Amino acid sequence: MICRYIYVFLIYFVCFSLFSCNERNKKDIKKMVEEWSYKKIVFPNSPSFTRFAKDTVIGYFEKDCNYKVLTYIDSIGCLRCHLKLDAWKPFIKQLEDIYPECKVLFFIHPTNKKSVEHLLKTENFDYPVCIDEKDSINKLNHFPAEMQFQTLLLDKENKVLAIGNPVQNPKIKELYLKIISGKSAFTHIDEPLTQVEVHKKSIKLDSFDWKQEQTVDFILTNTGKKSLVVENVITSCGCVTVEYSKEPVQPDMNMNLKIKYHAEHPEHFSKTISVYCNAEGSPFHLKISGNAK
Repeated sequence: MICRYIYVFLIYFVCFSLFSCNERNKKDIKKMVEEWSYKKIVFPNSPSFTRFAKDTVIGYFEKDCNYKVLTYIDSIGCLRCHLKLDAWKPFIKQLEDIYPECKVLFFIHPTNKKSVEHLLKTENFDYPVCIDEKDSINKLNHFPAEMQFQTLLLDKENKVLAIGNPVQNPKIKELYLKIISGKSAFTHIDEPLTQVEVHKKSIKLDSFDWKQEQTVDFILTNTGKKSLVVENVITSCGCVTVEYSKEPVQPDMNMNLKIKYHAEHPEHFSKTISVYCNAEGSPFHLKISGNAK
């Protein structure tokens, strides 16, 4: 029971980094964490896992292991943005290095199965996935509506140890890896923070030809007394990439984030860039918008 309360506290603490929380958000997150912590996940009978949504991986789900990372992807919105396969690849590789018996269970409920197959091939993602056309696992468990909370770390008995998407939040990723590797989950919770001034949080682009790549710069100034270290920068879509220096930024110095947007088709767009760093108020959410004609 003590172990359970420790993880409830940790998940509750870490989840605040997903949002700029007001009191209502905090209450909702606390309620959600308390509801899901140590909840037993129910799986459909003999779910089928395939590579590239075609070749069945026999015995993949039945293999026994001490930890599982379960991620559920629904059919709402941009599938590529939800899946973030380019971010899952290095995380899966890291898991294989730390704890090779930990399985990642992808349950995808698609609008169109062929679109999933095409995406997996395009991204060269050969890790096993379950194409859950009947949305069976969600009907059995009723996952939270927020996409950030549709990924869970499970123990051997399929009970929830942690909740949150590790490829969208470095703090969640750190928590998952520490639990799996058996390290203290409290490390770095009280690390000293610096302060950051974001010169502009939103940039609106003029109309442009959708085939032309667009580039904008966001400036962050370290106004605190500690070095500024960016842990990760996560975009809401694969059509947005970010370039920045990985070196610590000293007090009173600037960091430049070069944002590149390459539309896949004509669209009115609004994309978010989340900057996770050792500063008060992190993550900082930046936005670019415009009309790709």
